[in-house]
Amino acid sequence: MKTSVIDTRRFRPSLGRRSGEGWSYGTRASGWKAWKVCAVAWCALYLSGREAGPVHPNLLAAVSGEDVRRDPVVRAVEKVMPAVVNIRTKTRVRSRGLFYDWWRENWTPFTRDLPPEESAGSGVVIDEAGYVVTNVHVVEGADEIFVQIGEEIFQAENMVGSRKTDVALLKLRVASGRKFPAARFGADDDLLLGETVLAMGNPFGLGGSVSRGILSSKSRRAGPNAEGERLEIADWLQTDAAINPGNSGGPLVNLNGEMIGINVAVLKVGQGIGFAIPAKRVAESLGEIFTPEVMKGLYYGLRVKTTGANPRIARVEPGSPAEKAGLREGDPILSVNEESVRSWFDFNRALVSTPERKAAVLVVQRGEGRKRIAVTGIPEREIFNEEMIRQRLGAGVKAWDGAQAGLPLRGLLLSTVERGGPASLAGLSPQMILLEIEGFATHDVVETARWLAGRKAGDRVSVIVGVPWRRGVVAGFERQEGRLRLR
Repeated sequence: MKTSVIDTRRFRPSLGRRSGEGWSYGTRASGWKAWKVCAVAWCALYLSGREAGPVHPNLLAAVSGEDVRRDPVVRAVEKVMPAVVNIRTKTRVRSRGLFYDWWRENWTPFTRDLPPEESAGSGVVIDEAGYVVTNVHVVEGADEIFVQIGEEIFQAENMVGSRKTDVALLKLRVASGRKFPAARFGADDDLLLGETVLAMGNPFGLGGSVSRGILSSKSRRAGPNAEGERLEIADWLQTDAAINPGNSGGPLVNLNGEMIGINVAVLKVGQGIGFAIPAKRVAESLGEIFTPEVMKGLYYGLRVKTTGANPRIARVEPGSPAEKAGLREGDPILSVNEESVRSWFDFNRALVSTPERKAAVLVVQRGEGRKRIAVTGIPEREIFNEEMIRQRLGAGVKAWDGAQAGLPLRGLLLSTVERGGPASLAGLSPQMILLEIEGFATHDVVETARWLAGRKAGDRVSVIVGVPWRRGVVAGFERQEGRLRLR
């Protein structure tokens, strides 16, 4: 194929007249116009596939009039930074000492408060109504939470959180109808090893902070949290983008301006190694804890997929109000209570805000048409209670807190054990404390009953119980393990 060669001498007369040292230009305007013509010519040859040599991106940007500094990093920061917030908390500390409780109850003037402890971290708005995601360790135990967005400071309510995933959800206390810039979750598992990522935060209320690095691992194992509990997130993201303590709770984003994680920790040993909870896990955690069951104790018996842009029913529990109302797994949800929903969070928010004993009206897509379905949540205690546990285990139970007896144990006290039932056949007897079933901590009656409801009859599960003992005036419990078959 014949290669065209551009002769730059053809452009010289338009640049100006020849001088002794080089070319001189009659006017700045004519000179700039000539250089622009040259640039366009080189770009045309480059884009047509002809061998005219590479064209520098800055040259193309200059021709188009675009600011060469506004690269993908800058655009990503401009897109996400308005949603990044600073979080400050206050925790009141009361002085405690010998006979403190007696003095507090009988001689109030001697009671005094110490100055409140303050801490700071970051967060990110994920819903325009003012819902903010951060780490549990940023807000745990706080008496007051303040969120700064730009120059404005709002009080926030700690809605719900999970210590085992270190994900917390806050709600700004603002007038109804107020909207805020919100970050967008990235697609699930759309992660490229080595891609450029940005760790954002707003530490100490000093303004936005951005550090740049690469995604160096998609599946780092998480260690225990501050309380020694092992976190459930088993695949943290690792990056060499600097994550300072004040950036905890801020977003980790890609160059598309999508949130791919929540900054959570920095490795104490070594430098430049930070970790983030993947956005997929953040969504899954919120999908389990930001529900009518957890928030209000109302049972609907359905879950929506936390993946994809449009909400779709992921699970309908047998015998639940959702099943009885006619909802099916896989139904795309178009609206709730006459309000359109565009994401799983929209759906959960609408369901949580539905008043108790009032039906939530869902519009779902069925084939080519739409179907309106009304479903009413019922109090969980009406279904998930001591009676359900008795039916599955063959033992009557009631909540028990060992702190009242000076023991660091919480569980379910076996008040009665049916002869020939699963608990009896496993060797359990009254006055034992049921501590765990298959690794699930049995601290709460409702949660334990819900866990059992998800298991099939005939399943064999491991159990850990506390067996009471007494030696004179000294009493305690011994942990024992066993297995039983659910009925």
